[in-house]
This record gives sequence, structure tokens and C-alpha cells, in this order.
Amino acid sequence: MEWGGLLLRWLHVITGIAWIGSSFYFMHLDASLRAVANMPKGAYGEVWEVHGGGFYEVRKYLVAPDDLPKELIWHKWESYATWLSGFSLLIWAYYLKASMFLIDPAVLNIGPIAAAAIGIGALGLGWVVYDYLCNSPLAKNDAGLAAVGFAYVIGMAALFQHVFSARGAFIHTGALMATIMTANVFLVIIPNQHKIIASLKAGETPDPRLGAIGKIRSTHNNYLTLPVLFLMLSNHYPITYSSKYAFAVVGLVLVAGALVRVFYNLRHAGKGDKWWTWIVAALCILGAVAITALSSSQARDQLGLAPLDPPAAYAGGPEAPRQVANVVASRCSMCHADEPVWEGIPAAPKGVKLETPSEIARHAEEIYMQAVLTRAMPPNNITEMPDSERRILRDWIAAR
Repeated sequence: MEWGGLLLRWLHVITGIAWIGSSFYFMHLDASLRAVANMPKGAYGEVWEVHGGGFYEVRKYLVAPDDLPKELIWHKWESYATWLSGFSLLIWAYYLKASMFLIDPAVLNIGPIAAAAIGIGALGLGWVVYDYLCNSPLAKNDAGLAAVGFAYVIGMAALFQHVFSARGAFIHTGALMATIMTANVFLVIIPNQHKIIASLKAGETPDPRLGAIGKIRSTHNNYLTLPVLFLMLSNHYPITYSSKYAFAVVGLVLVAGALVRVFYNLRHAGKGDKWWTWIVAALCILGAVAITALSSSQARDQLGLAPLDPPAAYAGGPEAPRQVANVVASRCSMCHADEPVWEGIPAAPKGVKLETPSEIARHAEEIYMQAVLTRAMPPNNITEMPDSERRILRDWIAAR
């Protein structure tokens, strides 16, 4: 299971790099095209590039040239492979380990099959709603479409928070957007290109709307890329998703990521450097940080964890006292051990072992972040750690 997860994650990263690289390149290319003299019929613009010791002349046709070359390079498998590997990883890491990472009984007590069905159904629904919006009269207004689409993603993020664990909610929000991106390629962009080619082969004039629609969907993908990457990485940082306002963090990251792409798209188009986009993006990230800080403060208040004087029982040595060691042994050490006894955990997660008082003391800061501040550990509180034991850990750490 561990090697399977590693290899799937490796594959997902590799294919993701390929897809994002080609997406960013073609957005840059489109923005860099310029009209020149003596361009062939139907050509929109061209650009010269230099790379790897050679020069490249690239020319774009709005629809297609009169005569197609014998060989065409299709940029689609990067997208398909990224989604397939990501969905496989979602199954491997979340659906097959639903009780540990996806289902939180304190949120909604459902079974693994029901949780997987809800997750997969939500991904499909995400595409249906998005595609409907893109084909509705609303699509004539770019700002209106963006606002409604933004509200829909935030609404789904909030809904996920009422169904899955905090970590599961964040990863499904990212998967929802990633599914929309790949479906854009599989169900709109590539089919439209096939229709254009079929028209050319039949001696007909291709419909220019087909190419324009594909370009719009490709642009949507470009603006979603950075937020999706953030959400995919967030499962390693519980401070991002542990807040009850995590849906607001999603919204701020959406705006920040999109604005960074706005900056580069305008810059590559020769429309100047819109530095205000970076300022607003930075303010959005600071807002996300503030939300997590507020949530951390509320978590401390909920546990009654105001700063305390060092309890006498915890003074006098670098090692964890017996009371703390007992809490960790009963709630954490079944996984964080030389030989974990929890089913499906073959090795101590992240190599963190908490079997001895000295090991516990060495990882005090991680314990505070994971078990006290964010409550990310135990996962979904699977060992049912009560607040009283979290207070014991907090009091000990406060006294160090």
C-alpha cells in the first residue's frame, strides 16, 4: 500500500508537470503572437522563439490552414494521465482508507461505500453544473460567469465540510476543479478540434466558434491551475483545512492564484506589468493566514488553553512526564512506532516515532500543531482522544 501510494503520487506529479507546462506554454504563446506582413490566409499571428540553441518560428491559425500537414501533435494525454493518476490516488489514499482520512464521525457518520459514492458523484456533478453555466446565457458575460462559478466552488467546499473530514473536504474541492479542467479537454477542446479537422477533410469551412469555445475553456483551466495545486498540497499542512472557515480559505486562494495568472497573461501579451495583481493576491493569502490564526485561537479557547503557569508536575527534565507519555501511548503510538499495529500502516507516518518519553519530547512542537492546535491527529480522531487529554498535552508543552 505504501509503495502503491508513492508510485501513484510520483506518476501524478510527473503527468501534472507535463500538463501544466504545456498549458502555461500555450497561454504564453497565444499572448505573444503578433500579426506580421505576408501571413498566409487564415493565420492569426506568429512569434519567433529561441531555446536550447535553436530558433523556432510558431504560427497560429484561428481555425485551421487550407491544407493540413500529415502529422499533428495532440496535447491531450498530459491532461488525461494527470486526472487518471489523481483519481487513482484519491481511491488509494482516501476511499480505501476512508475511516482514517475521509470519514469523520463528528461531521457525518457514514460508511466507506457511501463516502466514496458521494465523492465520485460530486465530481461528476461539478462538471455538469459548470458545463451548463458555460452553455447558458450567462456565458456572454465573462465577469458574471466567473462570479457564479466562484460562488459554486465555494458552495461545494462548504458542502464538503459537512460531509467529509476537514482533510477530505479540501482534497475533494481540489479534485472537483481538476475534474472540470480535464473534462474541458476531453469533452470540449479535443472534440471541437476533431470537428474542425472533419470539416476540412470534407471540403467544408470549419465553424470558427469551435476554436473560440476551446480557447475559452483552455483559459478557464489556466486560471484554475494554481488554486488546484494549492489544494492538492494542503493535505500535508493541516493548518490550511482544519478551520471551520476552510471554505473561505478556498475562496481566497482561488482569487490569489487566478490573479497571478492574470499578471503573467497580460505581461506576455505586452499589456504591461499589472503589479496590483500581486498586491491583491498577497492580501488574499494574508487573509487566509488570518482565518487560520483565528481558528487556532478559537480552538485554544474551546479547550480552555489560555497561557498557564508551568505546572510543577511537568518541570525538571527534557523528557515527557508519565501522564503525557500515557496519553501519547494510548492515542498515537499504535501508528507512530517501530512496528505499527494499526491495520494499513506499515511504517511510522513521516518517520515520527512516539514510543519513548525522549521521542515524545523531541516531537513536542509537531504534537502541539497536529494534536492540539489543529486536531488533525489522530486522523478523524479515530482513537477518540478527549479534550481533557489534549489539555494535558498543551499544559506540558506550555511548560517546556
